[in-house]
Amino acid sequence: MSTTSYGKLIKEGLWSNNQALVALLGLCPLLAVTNTAINGLGLGIATTAVLVMSNATVSLIRNLVRPEVRLPVFVIVIASFVTAVELSMNAWFFDLYKVLGIFIPLIVTNCAIIGRAEAFASKSHLFPAIVDGLAMGLGFTCALVALGSMRELLGLGTLFSQADLMFGPIASDWTISLGDNFKGMLLAILPPGAFLGLGLMIALKNIIDSRLPKKKPAPATTSEGDLEAGTA
Repeated sequence: MSTTSYGKLIKEGLWSNNQALVALLGLCPLLAVTNTAINGLGLGIATTAVLVMSNATVSLIRNLVRPEVRLPVFVIVIASFVTAVELSMNAWFFDLYKVLGIFIPLIVTNCAIIGRAEAFASKSHLFPAIVDGLAMGLGFTCALVALGSMRELLGLGTLFSQADLMFGPIASDWTISLGDNFKGMLLAILPPGAFLGLGLMIALKNIIDSRLPKKKPAPATTSEGDLEAGTA
């Protein structure tokens, strides 16, 4: 695969085929967890790790799995990595693990992961599958963090609160505050605020896409064979 193709994979994962803003997959954790930026970042990193590892494994075993049982095998692979990530977070990020709760094991049900395993990893070599998983995971993480930051700012008047849950005591002073007199918007941290925030993000992306210059298709070239056929 050429460098241009890898660049296309990264562009699709981060922007043009973003799993949250374009494919609209993984909306359950996207809407439920993103009441703060740190919550979104934590779940995004966990999802990215599962995406990369599952894509890599599916790519390696793609020629060994019969088509009739490929989906159950993919689910078992994904569930295994989700369990490993869950146990790791329980061991090293226990406070964040308690905050995210049930949404860590529910990564198994994220359609973006099984979708990339079926649509891309099962048809690609190892390194392209890893790049695809990393790009899709980072795109999903960016959407989580952006929505979480917007809701946290509007609802609580803070940004990166409880960063110490992920980065340790050194991050206890990383919180950005709009001041003690800021009266937050309750709607922003409630479930309806998540739907409204996601809708605004999708609308903003569509506006940006509509204003980006579109590549013109290359002009058709006529070969010598076509000329000969036309004059025959």
